[in-house]
Amino acid sequence: MLHGDAVEVLERWRPPDAEQEELRAHYLRHLATHSDGMWRSCRPEHVTSSALVVDGTGKNTLLTLHKTVGRWLQLGGHCEPGDATLSGAALREATEESGLTRLTVSREPLQLSRHLLEAGGCAGAYHLDVQFLVTAAASTEYVVSDESHDLAWFPLDDLPPDTDASVQDLASRARRHLAHN
Repeated sequence: MLHGDAVEVLERWRPPDAEQEELRAHYLRHLATHSDGMWRSCRPEHVTSSALVVDGTGKNTLLTLHKTVGRWLQLGGHCEPGDATLSGAALREATEESGLTRLTVSREPLQLSRHLLEAGGCAGAYHLDVQFLVTAAASTEYVVSDESHDLAWFPLDDLPPDTDASVQDLASRARRHLAHN
């Protein structure tokens, strides 16, 4: 079910540029040739789902100082057997990693990001990350999970200096999306 949802989401999504279209085609080829392509056991690549959580004003994002990576990142990670949809996996991850409730997730991805893992249990594998926008509709009081050293709200246009380039791109796409909706 999750595999089919991922294919449907990626086939339906209209990428904003040629680089994102190339990634979309790569993800679809991966899923066409790997029935287990959604699971962390699939090597050398597997699909993941993440969430750029923004507050109700759309001006701030909640980032995690990831324990394994040691950098500020969006929330998210591996799909699990109970996940029925990619957006649902992003929402589950955002809730688990932040403790926030009353979150809403975008129907369509904001961005795709293929990146090599250099640490942790997936070192040497690529994450084919499908990144969604998640909005916190209520309280922005979070709880730091075991996966994080810290969580913090940052203005979308003023992320920490050592923030990964893919997270900066994701925040930029979110700003543009929120300005037009």
